Amino acid sequence: MKKIMNLLVLASLLGACQPKQTANIMPKPDEFVRIEGPDLITPEGEKLFIKGTNLGNWLNPEGYMFGFQKTNSGRFINEMFCQLVGPDFTAEFWKAFKDNYVTRKDIEFIASTGANTIRLPFHYKLFTDEDYMGLTAQQDGFARGDSVVNWCRDNHLYLILDMHDAPGGQTGDNIDDSYGYPWLLESEASQQLMCNIWRRIADYYKNEPVILAYDLMNEPIAPYFDNMEDLNAKLEPLYKRVVKAIREVDNNHIVMIGGAQWNGNFQPFKDSKFDDKLMYTCHRYGGPPTKEAIMNFIHFRDSVNLPMYMGEIGHNTDEWQAAFCQTMQENNIGYTFWPYKKKDNSCFMGIKEPENWDKVIAFSEASRATYKEIRDARPNQELMRKAMMDFIENSKCENNVPQVGYIESLGLKVNQ
Repeated sequence: MKKIMNLLVLASLLGACQPKQTANIMPKPDEFVRIEGPDLITPEGEKLFIKGTNLGNWLNPEGYMFGFQKTNSGRFINEMFCQLVGPDFTAEFWKAFKDNYVTRKDIEFIASTGANTIRLPFHYKLFTDEDYMGLTAQQDGFARGDSVVNWCRDNHLYLILDMHDAPGGQTGDNIDDSYGYPWLLESEASQQLMCNIWRRIADYYKNEPVILAYDLMNEPIAPYFDNMEDLNAKLEPLYKRVVKAIREVDNNHIVMIGGAQWNGNFQPFKDSKFDDKLMYTCHRYGGPPTKEAIMNFIHFRDSVNLPMYMGEIGHNTDEWQAAFCQTMQENNIGYTFWPYKKKDNSCFMGIKEPENWDKVIAFSEASRATYKEIRDARPNQELMRKAMMDFIENSKCENNVPQVGYIESLGLKVNQ
């Protein structure tokens, strides 16, 4: 008996030394947002009408949010910075940028407006060993994602994960950081990599109820290509392939399907029943803020009897935004406005232009096709390094300028 007791004590001590596997605790299915017809339903049984914003530019740099025009994709921006101040300082800049551009304070501010959801755009390279934002190995996609998940949980916000830049490029324009064509739709290697990355993400976050949905790819197939219809025909099969990979590890989360041509064309989709946790997402910039202007989205939503959500909208007058928000509310289309933060305005939080940033912009716009042109266009490097770090300082939440009219036009509030 004494020997048995000693063994039990030893077993309990060994058990106490083992790490707790809290991440693997299986939540109940009713702890996740679910779909009922065209509605999203919270675990508490209440209808969820999405209102929020996009954390654009943080993990997927886009030129105009820095004030750049010609230098408009992440790859172009990184190359320009390397030409301007060198690769080592550029890597330091990107780390400081990621550490400061979005922090807990930003998520707290978003929650304080009355928003309930954040869409997090990310680049696929954050989950590879490819060269991206100052890292060439040990990318920090999960670390950055974990931070936002924790901040959202603490502030009672839902999170949508958006693969904004897919392998090979899904759009064929600057927004996907590609090479000017949606090679993803024609590349077996890129499609498999996309499936592998989404499977890893889904496996990692499968038990996380803070995550509302996986937005599988942003704005596939720009309308610039002669073979657009052939590419469109390949879109739904690719979505099905990605969803199949996700369902190998995660049956909890909703998957979002975006339309072709800026998330605006849903005609390529013929099968709305291939998954039981499926919804659709549209985008719209400009045009009349009326129901008639979005009847294609409404008709499609009603025909499949599944939720439709406006993942991106914005860059308009406060009056237009207020009118369109009213239209979306009346027609059961939730929304996240683009973007949360950028240089100047037309966002939740404006970034003040630092001293000498105009010289950074001038270099970004200059012709740099030869080494001589790079040398001739390059301003004083010390001034440029200071301007870049000052941009990061101005990017911090406490130094931003809340765009009160913009926020209030979305039916949200600013606590003065």
